Amino acid sequence: MAISASMVAELRAKTDAPMMECKKALTEADGDMAKAEELLRVKLGTKAGKAASRITAEGVITASVAGQLGAMIEVNSETDFVSKNDSFIALANAAAKLVAEKNPADVAALGALAYEQDGFGPTLEDVRKGLIGKIGENMSFRRFKRFEGADLAVYLHGTRIGVMVEYAGDATAAKDVAMHIAAMKPVALSSADVPADLIEKERSVAAAKAEVSGKPTDIAAKMVEGSVQKYLKEVSLFNQVFVKAADGKQTVEQMLKAANTTIKAFTMYIVGEGIEKKVDDFAAEVAAQVAAAKSGA
Repeated sequence: MAISASMVAELRAKTDAPMMECKKALTEADGDMAKAEELLRVKLGTKAGKAASRITAEGVITASVAGQLGAMIEVNSETDFVSKNDSFIALANAAAKLVAEKNPADVAALGALAYEQDGFGPTLEDVRKGLIGKIGENMSFRRFKRFEGADLAVYLHGTRIGVMVEYAGDATAAKDVAMHIAAMKPVALSSADVPADLIEKERSVAAAKAEVSGKPTDIAAKMVEGSVQKYLKEVSLFNQVFVKAADGKQTVEQMLKAANTTIKAFTMYIVGEGIEKKVDDFAAEVAAQVAAAKSGA
């Protein structure tokens, strides 16, 4: 029986499986839609296993906040397309809520928590594996942080950047600071909190520049120290110029003082930060899929 494009589209709509897989299942089932769907369901586990080894550098940052209890999580996918999938987003939102409510020790403990979605379960990990098979793409829980004991302000810049701020005082001011952090990406609250390794890296770069300048030793030393101090101001939250400053000069610290608000800590997640992304040759990938289909692989 000839397998039409509309039949493939119908099966894909029912299963969310890749088109090539749908066509192979329909061919094997001789056009029987119900049988083809059953064949795909059986194959999902194998497909999930193949997909689970692929790099996940896209995805979403999502958060859950209820009073002084909250969580923020990064859930990764292979492509930006899947990061917009409703089932994937539902999984990420559920994971954030579970982190806040159940306080798992790590990603493995998170996966063991009870959760059902899209016919998969009874644990979050079972749902993750089920969706890998259903969508045909790897996805993973990368990192999360739970917050408790302070007022919380969250800012999500789309789904790519997430900031959680622990504060005392004005909620609007805290939300503005969370937005500022997403835009300016400080590494610490104050200059004193900037990690020593980052300071030393900046100092070595400044020293190399000073050496090339040919300046006398004492002047070169002052150049290095000046560069380091400038860096510390640029990367510490309180010293940064507030993004909403009307005069273009007011620092975050000054804004907070005026709002009688204290920022105790902040956490910022950026999707895929530090993950080595695979650069795909789309044409080669399509050619490989066609070749595989012809060979019956």
